Amino acid sequence: MQPNGKVASDTKQSKAVARRERLRHDPHYKWIALSNTTLGVLMATINSSILLIALPNIFDGIKLDPLLPGNVSYLLWLILGFLVVTAVLVVSLGRIGDMYGRVKMYNLGFAIFTIFSILLSVSWLDGSAGALYLIIMRVLQEWAERSSSPTPLRSSPTRSRRTSAVWPWVSTPSRGSRGRSSG
Repeated sequence: MQPNGKVASDTKQSKAVARRERLRHDPHYKWIALSNTTLGVLMATINSSILLIALPNIFDGIKLDPLLPGNVSYLLWLILGFLVVTAVLVVSLGRIGDMYGRVKMYNLGFAIFTIFSILLSVSWLDGSAGALYLIIMRVLQEWAERSSSPTPLRSSPTRSRRTSAVWPWVSTPSRGSRGRSSG
């Protein structure tokens, strides 16, 4: 081993490559990857529609009337703030995923999304402070969601696998939106 640790890092890297190759040749790998990404898309779809259903209860909980002239901006930012994040960051986060690894970005985004989902369910603030807390948590949650969203279709190593992965991934949002009509 050299003093700069080059041999140790080469060994780590070769072990990681061997593990990755072993997983790719596992017959269940593609289904695990597809189910994980589909679950992420389903959670994101439910997340975007559940807010619209819960808005009256949210504003009752923080004791704020969103229809008063001074409070309309809170309502708009709570509903549309995540669209700003989507429009601004989806390309940049996709590039970061290309540089650091799509699987790492997906897993990190999924974990942070879950954390912010939990933080959104707990709010101890009232009034405009509570609305600002919810807006900030929602925007950060959307950032986490966007950090994993460009990856699912490109996670499959071959073109034929990507093509077969399109239909469940694309049809998942419509499945999540059925909850709005049936609920």
